[in-house]
Amino acid sequence: MELPIELRNLVEGELEKLNIIDLQKIAEGISLKYRNESGKGKRLVTESVEAISYAVVRMPATYGAVYTALKNMLQLCDFKIESLLDVGAGTGAGTWAAYNLLDVDKIKCLEREDAMMELGKSFTEKSSILELQSAEWKKFDLLNSDIDETADLVICSYVLNELNESDREIALKKLWEATNKVLLIIEPGTPIGFSEIKAIRKKIMDYGGSIIAPCPNIMECPMPENDWCHATCRVARTKVHKILKNGDVPYEDEKFSYIAVCKDDVIRNDDIARVLRHPKIESGKITLKLCTNDGIYEKIVTKKDKEMFKIARKCGCGDLINLKT
Repeated sequence: MELPIELRNLVEGELEKLNIIDLQKIAEGISLKYRNESGKGKRLVTESVEAISYAVVRMPATYGAVYTALKNMLQLCDFKIESLLDVGAGTGAGTWAAYNLLDVDKIKCLEREDAMMELGKSFTEKSSILELQSAEWKKFDLLNSDIDETADLVICSYVLNELNESDREIALKKLWEATNKVLLIIEPGTPIGFSEIKAIRKKIMDYGGSIIAPCPNIMECPMPENDWCHATCRVARTKVHKILKNGDVPYEDEKFSYIAVCKDDVIRNDDIARVLRHPKIESGKITLKLCTNDGIYEKIVTKKDKEMFKIARKCGCGDLINLKT
């Protein structure tokens, strides 16, 4: 998966302002801050050069995660989404992903950091797409301000993990109240990130929300305490991206945990299962670890089941399959 060509060109255009060596040092500094200071409510990207570095390194992965999560959601429920609220929009990756999947004509992006907001706003304003050009950007602190508008789709990606537990609950309530139809929350695909999503899942169900994806069931999450659920998307790396990430391969696999919920009841298909791990492929058989309406179990698919075997070979972590195929 790659950024849309227009967005990629806009990001690369910002690189002309910076020396690659300086940019690499900035990227390393941002990574260090995210590793050591996330979850403490601290400001992590405040300078324009940091925002540019962030855009190069993180926009492709964030775009891929939001796009994949929304695509998974739309496999199960086809909502008419006309308005979008991107909370903690950063440089706008989630907004671009949502626009490329949904017929959205009203877009609002809320972001705390001036540097991120100014860069993200410049990307949408320079777009050839009228709906993106007219996107409204607003400086906003999720903890210290109320959300004074609502939208059909509210996205909050890689934001709540930067807050402590009590602040996260306050922020979640605001996000839910701003949601007309669907709320999508994405966090890192790590044990900690999933534990946060699991807690969010429970709280949203207490609010009366209906789970769309990724969960095939509406009961208590069956994942054991020592395990975690995540999805993946493969993201293409540009030459500069590889330099900043000290990577040799032309891609990276973004792991993320997410929850998509709505305010209306969801018609559920009990034959639907979610693939929890990359399939184990052996001679003549494939083992799938699945989350289903009946809990978590492993399913062995052999060549005798030709259609399911073809599907299993192409499955990836986080994919959806129909057990009655």
